[in-house]
Parts: sequence; structure tokens; C-alpha cells
Amino acid sequence: MPGNGHVRFGPGAVGEGPTRAPRRRPTGTGADPGLRGDLHTRRVGYVLAVANNHRVLAGTGRHRAADLVAGLPARAWQRLSAGPGAKGHRWYDWALVEVTENAPGGHWLLLRRNPRTGELAFYRAYSPTPVPLAALVAVAGRRWAVEESFQTGKELTALDEHQVRNWTSWHRWTVLAMLAHAFLSVTAAAERAAPAPTGLIPLTCNEIRHLFTTLILRPVLDAAHRLHWSRWRRRHQARARASHYRRQAAPLA
Repeated sequence: MPGNGHVRFGPGAVGEGPTRAPRRRPTGTGADPGLRGDLHTRRVGYVLAVANNHRVLAGTGRHRAADLVAGLPARAWQRLSAGPGAKGHRWYDWALVEVTENAPGGHWLLLRRNPRTGELAFYRAYSPTPVPLAALVAVAGRRWAVEESFQTGKELTALDEHQVRNWTSWHRWTVLAMLAHAFLSVTAAAERAAPAPTGLIPLTCNEIRHLFTTLILRPVLDAAHRLHWSRWRRRHQARARASHYRRQAAPLA
């Protein structure tokens, strides 16, 4: 079980007042008992998003996820990063509430709170072996990598711009878009293997696409000029990133 940050609810611990929970769809991947049960059987740990009205069995009976927030003491929350983002680390306050399941292992409701807005998110978490809270937070943070992958695929390789009416042509378009995205991602990863020049960020997928288009697909005579602007953009982005990290390092209000 996580050594820190988890809470057991006893009688009278659950608040009855309204909470600042975001409105979400009534269903989520973690709301599927069949999926959770299959993972329990296979002893596969998970962190799955659920809605704020998802009901769990916690100490005093079944409660909505959002209703458990009011009963948490201040010490139950820990500020941890869900991973680095474009503007610095994604810092959130996290808390664990132990829930009851008919399966061995650790079962929790993982709560995430935005320290600036108070916006809440909820996850069902399970591990067949003891894990720290930070490990569950790291798993929860992986969803951003998936979302960013889809977003960059749309922006850089037109993943969502197909105009087709049958599965075969859609499949061909999607495979080509994913192949182009893989080329950009592998090239960017190879560039990051060596330190970036001082004052510049490493080459990004976006910058590689820009250079590939202007220097190879549509070659121009002023290649030196294009490379100069590429270095200027990277220098500007490096300064912006450093500024974001300095601002984020200041205590959050």
C-alpha cells in the first residue's frame, strides 16, 4: 500500500456539502467493472479515469467520488508533478482514498486537484503489490503523452484531415500519417541524444517538419536564411521555456 497520502474513511468523515468538481461524462474507462475485474484477475495494475459521480465503497458505505473530497484533511494532499509539459512541470495536489473491492491488492480512489483553480479529477487505481503515491501519479500523467501524440499527429501530419468514405482508404491515410509522425518523432529523438547548442532547445517535431518542408520538399535558394530563422525560433523557445520554469518555481498561490 502507498506509505503516504492515503486515507481510510470512518463514520462521519464524508462531507455533505457541495464540492468543486468538474462536470464530466457519467462514464469512463474506470467505471467499467468488467474491465477492472479482468485486470484484477490478471494482476495488472491500473489508473483509470472516472467521473465525479462515480460511486465507490469507502468505509461508511457507497459515496460519490466528489463527495469524498470534503472529508479529506489538508495533510492528505501531496503536491506532485504529473510530468513535464511545454510550460514546465504539471504540478497538482494528489490524495488517495482506500476503497473496498472483492479482490486482493491495493484499491484506491486517486484524486487530483489543480492548485490554482481547484478543479478536480478522479481515478480508480489498483496495484497487486505495494506502490508509492508517486508511482500512481506517474501512471496518471501518461495520459498527456497519449493526448499530445494525437494532437501532434493532427497538427503535423494531417491525421484527421482525410476525406474518405470507406475503411480501406481511411486505413491507408491513417497509416501514412502515422508513418510520417513516426519519422518526425524518431528524428527528434535522435537529435536529443546529443546536447542542444547553448541557448537553443533541441529540435522538435514541429521544427523538423518545417525544415524538411522548406529544404527538401520545396527547396529554396536561401537555405542559410531558413536555417538562421530555425535557430532564432529555437532560441526564442528556449528563453520562453526558461521563463516558464522560473515562474513555476515561485510558490503557488
